Amino acid sequence: MPHEVLPPDPFADDPDDPARELAGFGDDELAEPMDEQARAELLADLSDLAVYQALLEPRGVRGIVVDCGECDQPHYHDWHLLRASLEQLLADGRMRPHEPAFDPDPADYVSWDYCRGFADGITTTESAY
Repeated sequence: MPHEVLPPDPFADDPDDPARELAGFGDDELAEPMDEQARAELLADLSDLAVYQALLEPRGVRGIVVDCGECDQPHYHDWHLLRASLEQLLADGRMRPHEPAFDPDPADYVSWDYCRGFADGITTTESAY
């Protein structure tokens, strides 16, 4: 639908607009540029994520669980959501808010450390032959 057809935004130019953070109005506060080491680590994480997904998705694993230090709750990320978030961090220097997984079954998600250990185990087993 063309923007001109939509009704006017009732919060336009309102500094107390509750949706400012969600809509990216804070973009004038640019994130600190990512240094080369952080960029290299992020690229390695994206590469690792592709390997983990290739190994674990066929076994029924839907993604990765991360313990959030801010809310002390586990966050469940499907493979595509985590990849998109990491790619956005790489491109923009920060991740935007996103919808959490809907009613996730914790049994369908594993930790990053589990993924790493599983991949190491597969690599070790295959190189033994």
